[in-house]
Amino acid sequence: MKYLVLTLIGFMLLNSCDSNHKTITDYNSYPTPVQENLWPQYSTDSTLFKLWSPNAQEVVLRLFRTGNDSESFAIYSLIKSNQGIWQITVNEDLNRIYYSFQVKESNNWLNETPGIYAKAVGVNGNRAMILDMETTNPNFWEYDTSPTLKKLNEAVIYELHIRDMTIHPQSGTKFPGKYLGLVETGTKGPNEINTGIDHLKELGITHVHLLPTFDHYSIDEVNLDTPQFNWGYDPKNYNVPEGSFSSDPFNAKVRIKEFKQMVKAFHDNGIGVIMDVVYNHTGKTEESNFNQEVPGYYYRHWEDGSYSDAAACGNETASERHMMRKFIFESVLYWIKEYHIDGFRFDLMGIHDIETMNKIADAVREINPDALLYGEGWTANDSPLPEEKRALKKHMQQLPKIAAFSDDLRDGLKGSVFEDESLGFISGAKNKQESIKFGIVGAISHPEVNYNNVNYSDAPWTTEPWQSINYVSCHDNHTLFDKLKISRPDAQLEKLIAMDKLANAIVLTSQGTPLLHAGSEILRTKNGEHNSYNLPDSINQINWNWKSEHKDVFTYYKNLIRLRKEHPAFYMANASEVREHLKFQKSNDSLVSFTLEGNANNDSWKKILIIYNASNEKVNYKIDGIWQEAVSGSTFDFKGTRFIKNTIIVPALSMYVAFQK
Repeated sequence: MKYLVLTLIGFMLLNSCDSNHKTITDYNSYPTPVQENLWPQYSTDSTLFKLWSPNAQEVVLRLFRTGNDSESFAIYSLIKSNQGIWQITVNEDLNRIYYSFQVKESNNWLNETPGIYAKAVGVNGNRAMILDMETTNPNFWEYDTSPTLKKLNEAVIYELHIRDMTIHPQSGTKFPGKYLGLVETGTKGPNEINTGIDHLKELGITHVHLLPTFDHYSIDEVNLDTPQFNWGYDPKNYNVPEGSFSSDPFNAKVRIKEFKQMVKAFHDNGIGVIMDVVYNHTGKTEESNFNQEVPGYYYRHWEDGSYSDAAACGNETASERHMMRKFIFESVLYWIKEYHIDGFRFDLMGIHDIETMNKIADAVREINPDALLYGEGWTANDSPLPEEKRALKKHMQQLPKIAAFSDDLRDGLKGSVFEDESLGFISGAKNKQESIKFGIVGAISHPEVNYNNVNYSDAPWTTEPWQSINYVSCHDNHTLFDKLKISRPDAQLEKLIAMDKLANAIVLTSQGTPLLHAGSEILRTKNGEHNSYNLPDSINQINWNWKSEHKDVFTYYKNLIRLRKEHPAFYMANASEVREHLKFQKSNDSLVSFTLEGNANNDSWKKILIIYNASNEKVNYKIDGIWQEAVSGSTFDFKGTRFIKNTIIVPALSMYVAFQK
């Protein structure tokens, strides 16, 4: 074998993760009190503190008046009880008192930590706070309700970064870069265009996907007057909102209250909130909060004791270990119950094990049957976790309540994200039609798809169509417009715009769950930057002038979403319905067409014809019978007032839709 799982019983390993090589024991031998409540338990009379650290010699608790720059006013030694639990009850009202833990192991005091189960933290997340969480709830929080979905793929997801949407000088918000700025109504940009949440409502999306908004390392919250940017994929405190998006990161209560206000505002406007979560790795390794409590346990290692790194970020967490699985499971449920989150996008989900992901999905869906759960079905590097146990794209049929991103459709449409010059179906590549058809059916088994010619997958990987997250661009890699511009330097702006429209027309008329990258509807550019995770606002911000300049593109996207929402034939619930009602007609290098027949999914249109023409020339498409034209080029006619027969003229680089009643 190339590698062995670290947890082989009795196997002594060399740990090369610090300068003093040391042996570590089998982590499976650690006691695992999975039923223990390790969250701080507050009442006005007392607070119970607990910490799991089975190898600790001592654990101390320090109390502080502030979240930084103050000495502790009280120090307590925790008492060791069963199964590695250390605890103490402080019999007074500690509401809004800050605290830290410190563990002594192998005669060394480790760094102070807020505790991995911290619910509130001060500036930069170094100290936790005891807080009466009910005092953070917005008005009528108890009546807050999530949006409902008849079918999971009825959702139209919009992936955004809070700062991107609100930091541009013409965003119109009084709270640039903040939670409250994102949901401020009435904001206007150039030429009185809608921005912020009003823009999202006008566009018609159903869910926002927020790039990481838990507390992360990258942003120095003490110095927010200095512009700073990061996507946030470097977790520090998993159960607390990021402070830099709040109006006051020094007050632990403020970020919680404002995050909840944001969620409620989205819900009040019929929009669900999905969190991008990064349980697969931590932002630091040796210095992480996990390693300051139980060194080594929460991570995977190679045979020589070195940290494995399937995340390509320095480490990977060990979801298969009982106490890590417990942490991820409880953290996800905490965000749903405390913050009313409507779904989760799991970063590098392939690093997690299938059993853990299924346990999470079962529990989440029990609370909210309409919750959306999806992730990246791959890893960045190899892992000690055996491949057959990983929550990979090719294993999605073993993950019946979870969806995964379809890189098959993404790269089939526009070319490989890793090769600048690579082309896709919309930009002139040949032999991409089966990858497009694969995306259209939502990666299910369909008799009219030739899986041998799909770009990355030689077999269906979903059980139901909604399990395929269909997209053409996201925060990673080039924006759609930049990719087209770089790969087709010969194309004029008009042609690039036509390609852009066609790409997401395919996404939004396919059977999977569609996801749009923020700004794609207004030709977002990052000036050709491929990886903008820490680049300045000038690269990452949504420039609201684009909406004013590209009104036709925005209107096209808005109409695409309306078409999908008004016609349930585009989001059939299960694979058998898709196989019954979706029939492919013609396909070649530059054309794919299909029909949705028999009032699919109770659609008001009996039969729908969809044609994707990726050629630079118009196409004369022969038809039988009389049809009504719904979409031709950039023109939408939802009533179908124009009747056609014999031949359809499909404009170059466009989608055409006709129907029969």
